Amino acid sequence: MNHRVAHIEEKKLAGKRLTMSLLENKTGELWKSFMQLRKEIKNNIGNDLYSVQVYDPFYFEHFNPATTFDKWATIEVSNFENLPESFECFVLPAGLYAVFQHKGMSTDIFKTIYTEWLPNSEFMLDNRPHFEILGEKYKNGDPDSEEEIWIPIKQKN
Repeated sequence: MNHRVAHIEEKKLAGKRLTMSLLENKTGELWKSFMQLRKEIKNNIGNDLYSVQVYDPFYFEHFNPATTFDKWATIEVSNFENLPESFECFVLPAGLYAVFQHKGMSTDIFKTIYTEWLPNSEFMLDNRPHFEILGEKYKNGDPDSEEEIWIPIKQKN
């Protein structure tokens, strides 16, 4: 599986969040709400969008598609000033990540990462946010869409 390992520095993100589960997926609602106000952000750094998931520390140990997590629709900002009133601030902590390039609409890549790549790698999941970077090649609903999937990792003990 094509990937790279990268360390990122802390990032300031601003956007909206919803609590959801895989069974009650509210991603469309979240992004629609975010995109309506995105143009009001004047201090963004670049145009990449960040889809961030914050899971309970035991989410993957006792996986259940009905378990809830927080999902964020965000953009990187230089500071948390002058944001739309309904936006929240999120600090993405620094850390080590496995980064996967994904093309297409299939979500099978996540299953492959968590059940095949990760157990056979020298890494284990770290308890930090997971995220996808939706850059210039991202096209929602298009089979030619591309994005980066960032999985928080640490060395196995």
